[in-house]
Amino acid sequence: MAVTIEETFQRPVGELLRGWRERRRLSQLELANRVEVSTRHVSFVETGRSKPSREMVLRLAEHLDVPLRDRNQLLLAGGFAPIYSEASLHSPSMLAIRTALRRLLKAHEPYPALVVDRWWNIVEHNAGIRIFTADVDEQLLRAPINALRLTLHPDGLARRLTNLAEVRAAALASLQRQVSSTADPELQDLYDELRGYAAADKPVQPGPAEVVVPMNVRHEGHELSLLTTIATFGTPLDVTVSELMIESFYPADEPTAEFLRGLS
Repeated sequence: MAVTIEETFQRPVGELLRGWRERRRLSQLELANRVEVSTRHVSFVETGRSKPSREMVLRLAEHLDVPLRDRNQLLLAGGFAPIYSEASLHSPSMLAIRTALRRLLKAHEPYPALVVDRWWNIVEHNAGIRIFTADVDEQLLRAPINALRLTLHPDGLARRLTNLAEVRAAALASLQRQVSSTADPELQDLYDELRGYAAADKPVQPGPAEVVVPMNVRHEGHELSLLTTIATFGTPLDVTVSELMIESFYPADEPTAEFLRGLS
């Protein structure tokens, strides 16, 4: 069952911290050693017998690799004010971030690149993305455009993917790891939706020589083969920035590179 934000705030901070520790598969002893406190203290915090200080909540969250959004929730549950801002990407304070993103996306042309938020909604993209949006259902292009839904929906890019089962299996495995890492109910809903598209897929096993799964796309009479990488900002202090992911596509072979260069 999905847990709403309101329910999260009503739960004691110790219970939330225990949930994150169990999600990271750490024992109380292992966490205590990392934070340099006694196992008894960790136990008392988790059971509510001891109220953790603001600094202790943050130390535990750091060693549990809790996302910034959820660190704010831990602070609220502990009776403290959040410390990480959550500014809109279009706010004045984000001008430097937006400028950097647009320069990066422009510099990557003619190859496709896009920026997505935590839920895989596209917030910025370059001209190369038209390879993916051509001939898809208009409903999938209504804002916010979800990159994973655009790719895997039967009326989306999936119709032009010649290795759909492999791409879908890799995307679902990656999203499942993200769900496990964040415990985000919206990501869980997205995963359940996308998995529903794969009902007819046969189990996919990687070949002995495969090191990555390319995306093979039919486009204008050509079959393009693309590799993808994901980048994030280092040491972010804002929730929005911490959740941004830059997905960049590269040609996996020379014919694809030649075709994409011709588009420019």
